Amino acid sequence: MPSKLNSELPCKGINCTILENISDGVFTVDHKWLITSFNRAAEQITGIPRKQAIGRPCWEVFHSSICESECALRHTMNTSRPVVGKTCYIVDAQGRRTPISVSTALLRNAQGKVIGGVETFRDLSVLEGLRLKLKGGYDMGELISHSPAMKKVLELTPAVAETSSTVLIQGETGTGKELVAKAIHVLHRGRDAPFVAVNCAALPDTLLESELFGYKAGAFTGAQKNKPGRFAQAKGGTLFLDEIGDMSLSLQTKLLRVLQEKCYEPLGAFQSEKTDARIIAATNKDLEQLVELNAFRQDLFYRVNVVRIDLPPLRHRKEDIPFLAGQFVERFNRLLNKKIVGVDGQVLSLFIAYDWPGNIRELENVIERAFVLCRDGEIQRSHLPRELLLKEQRTMETPNLNTAKQALEAGNISRVLKQTQNNISQAAKLLGMHRSTLYRKIKQLGL
Repeated sequence: MPSKLNSELPCKGINCTILENISDGVFTVDHKWLITSFNRAAEQITGIPRKQAIGRPCWEVFHSSICESECALRHTMNTSRPVVGKTCYIVDAQGRRTPISVSTALLRNAQGKVIGGVETFRDLSVLEGLRLKLKGGYDMGELISHSPAMKKVLELTPAVAETSSTVLIQGETGTGKELVAKAIHVLHRGRDAPFVAVNCAALPDTLLESELFGYKAGAFTGAQKNKPGRFAQAKGGTLFLDEIGDMSLSLQTKLLRVLQEKCYEPLGAFQSEKTDARIIAATNKDLEQLVELNAFRQDLFYRVNVVRIDLPPLRHRKEDIPFLAGQFVERFNRLLNKKIVGVDGQVLSLFIAYDWPGNIRELENVIERAFVLCRDGEIQRSHLPRELLLKEQRTMETPNLNTAKQALEAGNISRVLKQTQNNISQAAKLLGMHRSTLYRKIKQLGL
């Protein structure tokens, strides 16, 4: 199986050099849809090495939103007509969604015989970010929001990433604290170094200490060889200490020394080891209150609270619920090989009216459960967990008029937009409102 681009591309010398250095991704396929070449930009955009791509069916490598239903390359191969600038998105090797534009053409040999197809694709992430800003959205890598409550977080994160300061992320369980920590790491100059996460609430003290600092052979019974801890693993990168508020006072003391002196001692060691790992801590607890209760060291609090990011709960950023629900539907369609269209208008209304005590994680779990019950079409009320419907019933018994009105309006507009296939003029006419009013409400409700 060939592994070099130059041996496969229908070009030689300077032409191949050009293809290797352009910013557009390029790959070619034969009549069996097996990839025969894959340039450097294709590797960078998809996150898939050339050696893993060549020889495989294109749909296994190029995970595009149009692969199954509207494959541009298949259209060109069947009709001999090129496709130019078709927009879609791909899912890269890390599971991130990247917007792209696709162009296709037939691939011919020197005698003019068709030997396959060629597809070029361009990363539209920057343009998509500008589009979101024009629509009132905020975008930073995997962190995307339409809510003003998240604007400060998304503006602060890149500024924090430029420094090596310790960061404290506070927010309720399920709000995406680790996602923010990863975004800071990716934007930092040490992005190529490891991102290492440890949950401080998941392990007892003795295990957590050895997990953080590692141990030397003979440090305790069963320690037959040296084991590096998370600080050593995160060398040059980021160590994410999740749920730091659950760490015991004795371990807090040892962590404080690491933050102050940039060194630590593995269990059983006779000398200290240095660390240059950046520390990002996260908690769902109020550390200031824990300090007052003598449950968290005040000096450690000052050390980790150099820069603080407060993540709003989902109930304070309901504009993001339709977008997040759509994202989860797309994700589970890929994972479970289904074709669920989306969320019914009544379900969307319920989602907006609900307070989501489990935040984004709870919404994700609800969508995942619905996928088990829903075979095709839209997710309906019958696919939702009983607990959610009971909570809705209790909410209706003591209604919040603003929330109820917002939920009803969102469901109604969603239904009409679907009915008119997103034709704004027709939808505005059916809803009895001006086009500009409908645009404003779509933006406000995050539809």
